[in-house]
Amino acid sequence: MNGPPIVFDRKLLARRRARALGSPSDFLLRHVADDLLDRLDTVQRRFSVAADICTPTAYLADALVRSGRADHVVRLVPVPEPGGTGFRLAVGDEEILPFASESLDLAVSALSLQFVNDLPGVLAQIRRALRPDGLFLAAMLGGDTLHELAESFALAESEITGGASPRVAPFVEVRTAGALLQRAGFALPVVDQDRVTVRYAEPLALMRDLRAMGAGNVLAERSRRPLRRDVLIRAAAVYAERFADSDGRIRATFDVISLSGWAPHESQQKPLRPGSATARLADVLGTVEESAGEKPGG
Repeated sequence: MNGPPIVFDRKLLARRRARALGSPSDFLLRHVADDLLDRLDTVQRRFSVAADICTPTAYLADALVRSGRADHVVRLVPVPEPGGTGFRLAVGDEEILPFASESLDLAVSALSLQFVNDLPGVLAQIRRALRPDGLFLAAMLGGDTLHELAESFALAESEITGGASPRVAPFVEVRTAGALLQRAGFALPVVDQDRVTVRYAEPLALMRDLRAMGAGNVLAERSRRPLRRDVLIRAAAVYAERFADSDGRIRATFDVISLSGWAPHESQQKPLRPGSATARLADVLGTVEESAGEKPGG
């Protein structure tokens, strides 16, 4: 039986993220992680065991420890890294989670799940690792993220080389993410999308930031040839022509998809059975109910 398609070179991703830890560009991660923690603040409970699943830096795990919302915090990382204060490190891959069934009360992840090859499988593993009534909160890039960069390189390469190699990752759509949560067995799933627009002086500054995030091209089908200088120059020119504001600064889109869901538990709110309503919709809306086929006013 064939497995999921291999879209991302996961070993290359791990190496680049490890290298980026030396001088990270984490403004986007901090923004996303802070929003995730704000969402957690709306949940009035304390968690026994929480896991941060491969967030690129320790920012989220550190903040979770400082919040006091969890008794024990475990940070899962793909390669060993310096330990943090107040949480334990576990080395592993989010595509093959090392957590036992029903061993977690809270699972969080920021800006990592967009790079897994089998997102449905990973979500199912997270669901199994949660105890009943355990909570999953995550944020990942999706939608039209970096569409400006993708369009600029595609046009530049087609003009100069007659073809285009894949350079920007395919991203999940918000509706698909919601369906995947349901498919994985999460109760009360919620998915929404927030667009973050970042402005740069030039396209090369954006590319430097992406490298510092460890988020360069890790597509398995990427070209192994060095990027041609004439293609890079043309792509930067196209970017500036198509996606610059009146002051000359260029825009970069990051669509952040936030996901939440609960491991099912008998105490959770459940939808009513069809036909169990105790009031007519017409009475609630203050209108007159008409039988099928009857014309208004007849």
